[in-house]
Amino acid sequence: MPLYEHVMIARQDLSNTQAEALIEHFGAVLTDNGGTLVDHEYWGVKTMAYKINKNRKGHYAFLRTDAPAAAVQEMERLMRLHDDVMRVLPVKVEAHEEGPSAQMQKRDDRERGDRDRDRDRDRDRDREPRRRAS
Repeated sequence: MPLYEHVMIARQDLSNTQAEALIEHFGAVLTDNGGTLVDHEYWGVKTMAYKINKNRKGHYAFLRTDAPAAAVQEMERLMRLHDDVMRVLPVKVEAHEEGPSAQMQKRDDRERGDRDRDRDRDRDRDREPRRRAS
């Protein structure tokens, strides 16, 4: 079966659990039509480059699917009809990449960088003696 990756943007006024419930709902639609939801990631609320339906932010989700074209078309159709989904971008891929997506890797690097920066700042503060202004 063909492999697809989808990025979905849902309205900003949903809660995190409601946004994740949307992912589960569309995964169930896909399975009902003969496909499988291989993996999904919830990226969180992000600021968009431009307003969509008067919204500046949105809940982003990433789905990896293995499904026939008819199942993907049905899922997309239902996503476009759903009031909470603002945009969806499906992309057909040759193979799914292993591990987390680039967006999740970026988040992990940023969190790791914050910890390293704090540790380095504390270490430098302990090494240097305080100087008085002359």
